[in-house]
Amino acid sequence: MTPFPKNFFWGCSTSAHQIEGHVTNDWSQWEQSERRAEELKKKGKNPSDFIAGSACDSWEHAETDLACLNQLGVNAYRFSIEWSRVEPRRGEFNEEVIERYRASIMTLRQNGIEPFVTLWHFTVPLWVRDQGGWESAQTIEDFAAFTKRIVEALGEDVRFWITVNEPIVYAVQSYLIGVWPPQQKSFFKTIRVAHNLMRAHKRAYEVIKARNPELQIGLSNHSIHFSAKQPLLFNQLIARVGTYFWNEWFLNRARNHQDFIGINYYFHKSVDFQFGKKDQIVSDLNWELYPEGLGRVLLSLKRFHKPVYITEHGLADKDDRHRAWYLKESLAAVARAIEKGIDVRGYFHWSLIDNFEWADGFFPRFGFFAVDYQTCKRTARPSVEVYREIIKRNGL
Repeated sequence: MTPFPKNFFWGCSTSAHQIEGHVTNDWSQWEQSERRAEELKKKGKNPSDFIAGSACDSWEHAETDLACLNQLGVNAYRFSIEWSRVEPRRGEFNEEVIERYRASIMTLRQNGIEPFVTLWHFTVPLWVRDQGGWESAQTIEDFAAFTKRIVEALGEDVRFWITVNEPIVYAVQSYLIGVWPPQQKSFFKTIRVAHNLMRAHKRAYEVIKARNPELQIGLSNHSIHFSAKQPLLFNQLIARVGTYFWNEWFLNRARNHQDFIGINYYFHKSVDFQFGKKDQIVSDLNWELYPEGLGRVLLSLKRFHKPVYITEHGLADKDDRHRAWYLKESLAAVARAIEKGIDVRGYFHWSLIDNFEWADGFFPRFGFFAVDYQTCKRTARPSVEVYREIIKRNGL
């Protein structure tokens, strides 16, 4: 058996917009827009399949999700606070919503599950959208005020805070490629948004530390393993540039404002004349499944000398064909990284349950538990027992 460190956190991840249901924010408005509907119709797709709506209705089925967590046997759970629920208008905080989140956190603790709370996972309230979203410097201060209120309410019961999720992904998808709201295509806006998210992370860090210096704060950075398929200088250069801008730019600037590093790993990009060509084993989204890449990404973090949590890692796999294999092989790569000195302290699989997958709608199935979106019933996939056994043994 390959053991993992004592007190290792084994968990799953979700985000509010993707599972809670019935939220009103910039994404929900975009999903229902005429522009979005026309784009989908042109691709021969049904727009209703790309509207989160009730999603998994986890806001009303929290006990069911808790039962899923307990069935897995996890000792940690990463989830996000929906800003638009908490603060539907600037400065107006919904105390009932805050209390609902607090009660959920207390229930997790009573079940021996450590909460890892994400403050921003892509969505913003409509009033933030209307002031320019993350293009506006005002949003940085508004986010700091939101953070302050949440930490005041929940900080006694939450030790681990993740400020922002995948900031570079958001900046590129929303402001460079233009496939996420607000669907801009501007290099300069992309840079501005990335910088503002960095400033927001730092402000949130300062706010949380002012409240309680003992709380642990990090961010979740989307990390891709870039490699040169042929040992050509050009390929190596492209791989290095990709690594810098995608994996390192944000972390370098957050170095003095993070107690730990959170990484989300899904992709391996092999640089050749067919950049990003997929190998034979792929997910339902046609993403290459390359377990070794997770280990390589972890090794690249050694120079930061920080604890590391794998805050997301998983695959769309409706029929559960590859999930157990991918999980075990990826964790073997993690174990090798730990042996080489990387201080990995936790692993969170994406996702606990099937969920609404942003621009891809309800088609991708990332969950350990399948969700019937008509009844909201959760059904364990076979890989649940595989993960449960790994957790029970604290190793492979």
